[in-house]
Amino acid sequence: MKVIISAGGTGGHIYPALAIAKKIKEKDKASEILYIGTSNRMEKDIVPKEGFKFIGINVEGLRRKLSFKNVKSVLLFINAISRCKRIIKKFNPDVVIGVGGYVSAPVIYAAHKLGVKCCIHEQNSSFGVTNKFASKFADKIFVSFKSLEEKSEDKKRVIYTGNPCSESAMKVTPAKKEDYGLSSNKKLVLIVMGSLGSKTVSDKMKNMLTLFNNKDYEVMFVTGKNYYDEYKKIKYTNNIKIVPYVDNMVSLLKVTDVLVSRAGASTLSEIASLNVPSILIPSPYVTENHQYKNAMDLVNKDAAMILEEKDLKGDILLRMVEKVLDDKLFTNNMKKNLKAFEVRNSASKIYDEIVKLVVKK
Repeated sequence: MKVIISAGGTGGHIYPALAIAKKIKEKDKASEILYIGTSNRMEKDIVPKEGFKFIGINVEGLRRKLSFKNVKSVLLFINAISRCKRIIKKFNPDVVIGVGGYVSAPVIYAAHKLGVKCCIHEQNSSFGVTNKFASKFADKIFVSFKSLEEKSEDKKRVIYTGNPCSESAMKVTPAKKEDYGLSSNKKLVLIVMGSLGSKTVSDKMKNMLTLFNNKDYEVMFVTGKNYYDEYKKIKYTNNIKIVPYVDNMVSLLKVTDVLVSRAGASTLSEIASLNVPSILIPSPYVTENHQYKNAMDLVNKDAAMILEEKDLKGDILLRMVEKVLDDKLFTNNMKKNLKAFEVRNSASKIYDEIVKLVVKK
């Protein structure tokens, strides 16, 4: 099977795309995979390191406000479609898969125009701008949230598969707490605001973390590389650990008792598959407030707690953390409700649907 996969811009698109690519290679060792991404975003470095052939194209997203720069974006998009058509004709794929980010739009559109079967995957609980566009040309639409499938009127094309990162998470070996300077016999509260961190949350946490001093559990705050230096001069008690980043976050999640995090789609899929109690602080700066919508899918089912960034003040985070740590009935109920969001074989389900589509061809 020959497959083109396209996704880009953020890890939330790239890592699910890679999870699908790896599953295809696992199931079909003779498969050929070509990854199309942007020529200037993080996928250009990540994808080749994972061993996949990569082609970068020059394309950028539209500004949401009126801007003359959108004229350039439209011209780039038109040129990208022409380039994608040439790439697709040369590679001759059986199927093209778009996993989000504006780079996947011209790839899916070009494939459709050439009569190639297309699939897309939506990580969030509502369609992003790119996938709204690409969905018009897709033969199958894979979604991470059951609620998105339930809302759809197109039951034949929209298929609830979960996020492929969840299946990858299940295979990761749990971290050894000692490797992080943590105690093996104390509960762990992990606070992380994405790979880059958050300036707003980082500023608030400087004083808020002192409320956790001398507790009988440990707190690890992952600042993000940009904000770590600001914490070097602040003294906290030994139960509080400050680190700039963690290489294998999923392995640490497996030994975490409470996670405080953003509400990105991949993170939520990992929370569900690993059954981790969480307090979600959705980023208010993302497109169409999709992290809040993601979080509320879990919160409405009592599978997570939510704390909006604007409400992050005083001792509210401390009280919420200790609610999860101390109230066993509350926490066990949260874990039980998380199982409704658990899809352990997501990447395999996607692979099976792709094979059906290719065989139909």
